[in-house]
Amino acid sequence: PQDMALVDAYKAITMFSKVDIPIIGIVENMSYFACPHCGEKTPIFGQDGAVEACHKYEVPFLGAIPLELGVREGGDLGKPIMNKASSESPAAKAFRLIADNVISSLDELY
Repeated sequence: PQDMALVDAYKAITMFSKVDIPIIGIVENMSYFACPHCGEKTPIFGQDGAVEACHKYEVPFLGAIPLELGVREGGDLGKPIMNKASSESPAAKAFRLIADNVISSLDELY
């Protein structure tokens, strides 16, 4: 799945570049599974594809969202995980980091 997602990302970056829409960065979704017992990270769908794309297109890497049941459940219900996620959730931490990185990218861009 990561290779196909990257193909779509490359197409989007190319299209936005042609029409002078700035790219603020890339987020790697479903980046890894974090074991709830030991915290070990397993990159089920591959590793570092988004980071490599960032180097190729010279855009910031905004962060990596782990596979987490709460993300899927919130998406299915239309309720963002941040509305109920504990501050210790790997996905909640990832979303906060990504939000901070988006703000930083926008500050640099504008």
